[in-house]
Amino acid sequence: MLHLAVRMAGHRIAALLAVACAVLGGAALITATGVLAESGLRSQLPTDRLAGADVVVSTDQNYHPAGDLPIALPERGTVPAKLVGELSQLPGVTKAVGDVGFPAALVDARGRVVPSSEEPQTAGHGWSSTGLLTDPKVQGDAPTRSGEVAVDSATARAAGVRVGDRVRIVAVGRPAADYRLSAVVDAPGAGILFADTTARHLSGSATVDLVALRTEPGAEDEVAAAAREKVRGAGLTVTTGADRGDIESPGAGAARSLLILLAGSLAGIVLLIIGFVMASALAVAVAGQRRDLALMRAVGATPKQIRRLAATQATLISGVALVPGVALGYLLAGQFRDLLVDRGVLPQSLPLTLSPIPAVATVLLLAGAVQVSARGAAWRTSRMPATEAVAESRSEPRTPSKLRTNAGLLLIVAATALSAMPLLSRTVLGATATSLAGILGAIGLALAGPALVKGLGNTAARRLRPGVSAPTWLAVSNIRGYAMRLAGVVSALAMAVVFVLTYTFAQTTVMAATADDVSDGTLAQHRLTAPGLGGLPSDALTAVRDTDGVTAAAPVSSTTVVWPYKMFGEDEVESGTAMILTPDAGSVLDLDVRDGDLDRLTGNTVAVSSEAARTRGAELGRTVRLVLGDGTPVTARVVAVYERGLGFGSVALSHDLARNHTTAGLDQSVLVRTDGTEAAERGLAATAAAHPGLLVEPTDTGDADGLDEAPPEVWVNLAVIVVLLGYLLLSIANKLVATTAQRRNEIATLRLNGTTPRQILAMMRREAAVIATAAVTTGVLLSAVPLALLGIGFLNHPWPAGPAWLLPGLAALVVCTAFLTVELPTRQALRTAPADALSVRE
Repeated sequence: MLHLAVRMAGHRIAALLAVACAVLGGAALITATGVLAESGLRSQLPTDRLAGADVVVSTDQNYHPAGDLPIALPERGTVPAKLVGELSQLPGVTKAVGDVGFPAALVDARGRVVPSSEEPQTAGHGWSSTGLLTDPKVQGDAPTRSGEVAVDSATARAAGVRVGDRVRIVAVGRPAADYRLSAVVDAPGAGILFADTTARHLSGSATVDLVALRTEPGAEDEVAAAAREKVRGAGLTVTTGADRGDIESPGAGAARSLLILLAGSLAGIVLLIIGFVMASALAVAVAGQRRDLALMRAVGATPKQIRRLAATQATLISGVALVPGVALGYLLAGQFRDLLVDRGVLPQSLPLTLSPIPAVATVLLLAGAVQVSARGAAWRTSRMPATEAVAESRSEPRTPSKLRTNAGLLLIVAATALSAMPLLSRTVLGATATSLAGILGAIGLALAGPALVKGLGNTAARRLRPGVSAPTWLAVSNIRGYAMRLAGVVSALAMAVVFVLTYTFAQTTVMAATADDVSDGTLAQHRLTAPGLGGLPSDALTAVRDTDGVTAAAPVSSTTVVWPYKMFGEDEVESGTAMILTPDAGSVLDLDVRDGDLDRLTGNTVAVSSEAARTRGAELGRTVRLVLGDGTPVTARVVAVYERGLGFGSVALSHDLARNHTTAGLDQSVLVRTDGTEAAERGLAATAAAHPGLLVEPTDTGDADGLDEAPPEVWVNLAVIVVLLGYLLLSIANKLVATTAQRRNEIATLRLNGTTPRQILAMMRREAAVIATAAVTTGVLLSAVPLALLGIGFLNHPWPAGPAWLLPGLAALVVCTAFLTVELPTRQALRTAPADALSVRE
């Protein structure tokens, strides 16, 4: 069987190359997705500040929902300070350090914030934290007084200061104060180091961020076990080895969960497209060998042997393509990770996890898919009686399968019903249904296509004028006689059209609707921030409100909230960004409140979006259970329900509820509303200039529809569209080339019957025109309903938001693909003499 499969493959190189390209591209995409998923599960951040600690005790920076993956919590939790002394008494512990981090930044003589090697929210530490570092090189003396400070060598170089110089430090939102630089520490991530008593005073808490333990050589495991026993039941976790990196930077570690979400969202669409392309390519390859398979049936081959032969041949060519495809997948994952880092989605320090697991999974998945697709493509020929198989080997079935046609039509109807989701749910999940509906509709077209194309051909034949040209008559006859062949090509190109239109316009429409929500809901003209300080100074809000021309100012921050709830009796968990608002937020924000009022946001209260209120049973006055960003469970009462949830999130916490539950503990921004005069703007700029590190920026940053203002996830999705479109077009082009190349005998016969090469080229061009026109038309029709419903649901008009050039550009690309992949193989076939072409063994 293997020898026969190899011999037969040698005579169908073009068709099998299309299969190889489909498998190669599919292997690359699946492997890349698998690498991202595995990295989200297993990747570890490097340890910098905690490199010298053998065992670390901290709060659990993950929320563990029942039966699901853990959800990373980005806000730093705290540990009781008394635990430092208790853990220091454990056998094998040589040193115990209670590390505390708080916002701190060094300001140069010009009032500019000096960039630090550590995040400004946690750049400040006590001198004892140097015990966590691995062999730090210290120049100078440890700070022992309240007016002394030490900095790491990178910060000292950037500020141009040396030991003994006077420096200005902004810490925990307090006004900049003068300190004497007592030491410079040459170690990565050392930060800004105060005397321990000063650090405890600045942090203002009786807790520490974590407890780091150094152990005797070889005692790490015993100390870790004893520490776990000591903190059992306290909600704390004990980590060693590579896991320390996540504890060191919970915010960066939380970004790893985005890889899992991204891989999960990509997996569905990637598998659908790869399955469609591979099945189509294998159908073309097997269809080109129907005569050979039919003759084998005539000489006694069993149906099982025929299917095994087709599967063996497909597996051989797939095996050749899998190796480079898997290797390309690892390279693609690396490029994708660089894109995520460049757009700020992932931290630079988070590496990819590279192991054989994605490669093995890809090989098993594609090998199984190839086997199933090849056996399915050969099913009809293998099951037919030998005489009928030989008779049908040169033509297609006269009547397309009713079961296949009805299944395709039902799938199109189901896709149309699915596309109504944006009308029911004005969320990102509702918009995702638009893309899925388009792809399902394209698959339905592939199933029902032969019947539709045959009907189109019959209609065209009835309307032909008696004096029509020979190329046109031949083209229409081919459409009628080979509806299945034409439908396979049309449906593949139509899928490319549907995919690009629905996937792109879904992103741009959601982006436009979100921008509209934010623009309509933001009453303030200016935003005041202090990114280099880790948060706003405590006196910034008062200073802004006292500025002439300022009519309203309110702090607005954000955090992460985990919301467990029930839907249809099942436990669900959603993690997302939540605003932190004060009762006067209504003076700078208009969330389109439908019930309640934002001025009630005091104590343990929240405001929720109308979508969340409807789907999660969180109506006005109800009590909801939430888990804050540091892992603290809270119960809060709903005091307002607002409509603009797409732009402002599903939940807003009261300032009181979020206090002491964020890493920095400071407000992140102040929204400022002025009387619109130039004097007010000058006054606001002067207020910012008087406070080191403050920045004033307009809330209206320009064209919200431009890609420059697009959030990182839009860039990621656009990159996915480009990669998948390239894969689709390459596979479709190979399929068209293979389909045209298999018609060399047909072309040779026409030439022997007197048809000129010019007439044959004209015939093929007319067929290419039909293919391109049908693909663009059906693609647009399949996309029209989902996109219209998307526009109604998100923008209140029946068309989506997005670039106007997309459809014409896509149509031109489809037309060029169709004509080039038909024209070039036809010209190649015309270079061979008809007799030679017919004498070539198939």
